[in-house]
Amino acid sequence: MSRQLHLNAFLMSTGHHEASWRLPESNPFANTSVEHYQELARIAERGRFDSVFFADSPVLIGDVGRRPAGSLEPTVLLTALAAVTSRIGLIATASTTYNDPFNLARRFASVDHVSGGRAGWNVVTTAGPEAALNFNLAEQPAHAQRYERAAEFLEVAYKLWDSWQDDAAIADKEEGVWAVNDRVVPIDHVGRHFQVRGPLNLPRSPQGRPLIVQAGSSEDGRGLAAQYAEAVFTAQQTLEDAQAFYSDLKARTAVLGRDPATIKILPGIVPVIGGTVEEAQRLERQLDELIRPEYARAQLAKTLRVAPEDLPLDRQLPADLPDEDEIEGAKSRYTLIVTLARREKLTVRELIGRLGGGRGHRTFTGTPEQVADAIQHWFEAGAADGFNIMPPVLPSGLSTFVDEVIPILQARDLFRTDYAGTTLRDHYGLTRPALLQKATA
Repeated sequence: MSRQLHLNAFLMSTGHHEASWRLPESNPFANTSVEHYQELARIAERGRFDSVFFADSPVLIGDVGRRPAGSLEPTVLLTALAAVTSRIGLIATASTTYNDPFNLARRFASVDHVSGGRAGWNVVTTAGPEAALNFNLAEQPAHAQRYERAAEFLEVAYKLWDSWQDDAAIADKEEGVWAVNDRVVPIDHVGRHFQVRGPLNLPRSPQGRPLIVQAGSSEDGRGLAAQYAEAVFTAQQTLEDAQAFYSDLKARTAVLGRDPATIKILPGIVPVIGGTVEEAQRLERQLDELIRPEYARAQLAKTLRVAPEDLPLDRQLPADLPDEDEIEGAKSRYTLIVTLARREKLTVRELIGRLGGGRGHRTFTGTPEQVADAIQHWFEAGAADGFNIMPPVLPSGLSTFVDEVIPILQARDLFRTDYAGTTLRDHYGLTRPALLQKATA
């Protein structure tokens, strides 16, 4: 079989376009509707997607007037999706800065058990000072410190997931022994950020460990991904940038002794799809015309670390923006936005429109055939192992992709026609990891 795409459905309330909730057909309260997300998960599974994914942040982001605000805790939501699906992977975001390893290791192992081996964890370090104020901190930890903590956090989580041998639970009714004590041991981790005795308080999960996903593209983010990630969600606007990121991360992975094929790189794409080019462009215009520029400008100003009044709508970005080195959070996204605006000489109003659909991810507008062509081009040009599909409107954008784009990719032998396995690791072509070390008596 030829190399095939991996597709993840990135789900966000009424869709990724910030004005999608204003469309007549949209449910503006979908962000807290379990039934809405269950329907989306079933649609994605019908399309044989590898996984669905939920972003998350431990802070209320932005102006609540702008779009549906607030989200269900994603690992809780994943258990509801596990109940109505049987194959599709279930990935949630959780922060290593504002959690402890034992709680998160237990939570994701629980989802893996509940789902029969379909759990994935998108590891983030959480940018922005607002979250720190929700966790008894006066300011956010420095960028490098957050990534140092994340690396140790993952080290502890791995140890906890491996604190039970696979054959620890024997359930010997005759002898009255449910599990062998010598096969369940403390981890006794003592490090710079954590002291954790262990073991975890539930057996090793179906996948051994949940699939690890990472989404940072800064220097520290790439280092963490090369060491731990099995899938990477990333944002690039041009083929050249995507190829450079792809080759760099694969090379870093190889240097660390890992097979580069075991890390799947999935750029985000926002597909605006119409039966004709004109129909797709009409939908894009309809959405962009519903953007409230005062909200969008305020959010852009926050990202760029300037005042809103420094961003006149019909002028280009000011020349004296902060350097990336001065940015303590979301460094790679900051650079992407500024580079996009400078490269295409966009006014603030034009930039707001470009960011409205995907916050810096690539937006592609066209027919199903053209969307399939765009995906195939990047895939075959060494820029991606697959894509993070970000429908601008939900559920219609996901249904259209499943019903009209997926069949084209399948006909080209670029995407599966059925699932070959039952776990998320199966979908990504990854083996079940062996124990880091065996427990001893």
